[in-house]
Amino acid sequence: MPRVAAESQEISLDCCCESPTLGELLKDLEDGDGKKDSCEDALAHHILDLTSPETRPVPYLLSFNNLCYDIRGKAGSVKTLLNDVSGEVCDGDILAVLGASGAGKSTLIDALAGRVSSLRGTVTLNGEKVLKSQLLRVISAYVMQDDLLFPMLTVKETLMFASEFRLPRSLSKSKKMERVEALIDQLGLRNAADTIIGNEGHRGVSGGEKRRVSIGIDIIHDPIVLFLDEPTSGLDSTNAFMVVQVLKRIARSGSMVIMSIHQPSARIIDLLDRLIILSRGNSVFSGSPTSLPQFLSDFGHPVPGKGNVTEFALDLVRELEGSTQGTKELVEFNEKWQQNQSPRATPMTTPYKALSLKESITTSVSRGKLVSGSTSSNPISMETVSYANTPLVETYILSKRYIKNWSRTPEIIISRLATVLVTGLILATIYWRLDNTPRGAQERMAFFSFSISTMFYTCADNIPVFIHERYIFLRETTHNAYRTYSYVISHVLVSLPQLLALSIVFAATTFWTVGLSGGLESFLYYCLIIYGALWSGSSFVTFVSGLIPTVMICFMVTISYLSYCLLMGGFFINRDRIPSYWIWFHYISLMKYPYEAVLINEFDDPSRCFVRGVQVFDGTLLAKVPDAIKVKMFDTLGNSLGTKITESTCLRTGPDLLLQQGISQLSKWDCLWITFAWGIFFRILFYLSLLFGSKNKRT
Repeated sequence: MPRVAAESQEISLDCCCESPTLGELLKDLEDGDGKKDSCEDALAHHILDLTSPETRPVPYLLSFNNLCYDIRGKAGSVKTLLNDVSGEVCDGDILAVLGASGAGKSTLIDALAGRVSSLRGTVTLNGEKVLKSQLLRVISAYVMQDDLLFPMLTVKETLMFASEFRLPRSLSKSKKMERVEALIDQLGLRNAADTIIGNEGHRGVSGGEKRRVSIGIDIIHDPIVLFLDEPTSGLDSTNAFMVVQVLKRIARSGSMVIMSIHQPSARIIDLLDRLIILSRGNSVFSGSPTSLPQFLSDFGHPVPGKGNVTEFALDLVRELEGSTQGTKELVEFNEKWQQNQSPRATPMTTPYKALSLKESITTSVSRGKLVSGSTSSNPISMETVSYANTPLVETYILSKRYIKNWSRTPEIIISRLATVLVTGLILATIYWRLDNTPRGAQERMAFFSFSISTMFYTCADNIPVFIHERYIFLRETTHNAYRTYSYVISHVLVSLPQLLALSIVFAATTFWTVGLSGGLESFLYYCLIIYGALWSGSSFVTFVSGLIPTVMICFMVTISYLSYCLLMGGFFINRDRIPSYWIWFHYISLMKYPYEAVLINEFDDPSRCFVRGVQVFDGTLLAKVPDAIKVKMFDTLGNSLGTKITESTCLRTGPDLLLQQGISQLSKWDCLWITFAWGIFFRILFYLSLLFGSKNKRT
């Protein structure tokens, strides 16, 4: 089977030098800058070769003994999910864990993969404990039950991005492409290589092909141990059989495959090497599928006719679970039956049988079986977290992937632009060419309040974005595909141009049509503050989506908070009128600062007058009094004040309106910087929520 392999099968571990450690060998494979002796030259040269499928696999034996896992429920109750489960699997084998829903299948897979923090028992690989070590993450892969893929990328693009994230950067792009092409053939995806993954709205590959792509992403580095959580779930019998066929080929390449499966068909059973059947956390059978009929017969329940032996076994377990004694008798019988069986001959019979775990892994790496992603300058230890790329390269790859996936959904791009454009046109036609009268000033304020609040509410469409990507992010960061802050920075870099386009469209649509003042300089500032409002709003929404994994709750939190910001931001009540016990919310309102900024930008010119002469009576009981009487009233007022007031006297300028609104503490540039600072603040909170709140591990 084509895979990463050495050109020669005669590579000696001693060569002409001392045997390299695992860390030194992985380091040489990644950067090629190790010592230039003949031994390391050979190892560095034999990274990728697809011409040696007959290479004998290096033997491994994974054993787990007495695994127990409990969780505490309400009122201090304890629920046992795993109870004294033991077993083993060697390279070249597929171990399948069977059982009804709630039997503990996924829990056992998670436990073996090191994703359960409070597990009791031991897990050893070639006799060495690996359960809590970083080494297990380096040599293994975990495939989740759901197909977590970007829908608008093709199969080849998806696997190519996985290779860029997981394979050493010392490998050239052509070598990575060779690995991807070999993997496409191994997975049986050649006919679908250039087809998009697809989703509900875009037709793409079939369910079975999608599942194989999910597997391919996690085996791009050719791991030694592969964990899968129900890889056949949701597939028809043909597609499920094809998936297990692929897993069989992967196992024969020198890997060990451990998977949970709900109810396999007879064809799938023929491909399995070992079975563990669980019932409410207890092991009721462990052994070869071929020994299951004899086991059931010895228990007093022979399989009738030529029926599916696993279906019969699972039906028997369900029947016993419903009885008074439960499966206690079957569990005890299994323990005795296992003791009576002759010890299973392990496959440690090759010339490498005396190697330690580290030496075995070193040999596998030298033959290309495990392509590490570490770029650490120090030798890899079991506690070292390693990445294939630098943060800058990670950010570039993430941005490129996001742009490619996003650019293939033009309807989303067009809908966002159309929403902003239509909103701008509606506002432009309603507030067409506002004048400098008291009513015009009031309408300007209404226009600004609606515009700013609308910019924030339109950001709510970003809520599903990260929620849909959350588990992709978890899967990829679990295996150190990239750093969390690289992901956050790439999101920022991709979102900023989109927001800039939206702000320019809205500003260009409304600035001159509404009749806002200040010319080009004011227009540019208007664009900037709209941009800042969109940036801070989208950052807040992104943070909420990173903190809360449920779309509906995210919408509720977002809309509620923005409504409170609208109430306290100065639209409906001036700052000096807000009760002292709520004034703190006024200062954390996201809408306060862009709203004050656009008002200052519009009204800070003292030469602009908004109330002249008799206009001061507009909106009062004296509005209907004849102008002649109003002029006489001005004479009386003027005499009292010692000044002359005429119909052309300016009684209120733009700065006067700002003071009336309680806007006197900050300049428009202060408001702009604070608005952008809010966006940065929420992006930092988004990063922290991913770093500490998105842990794909049971507790």
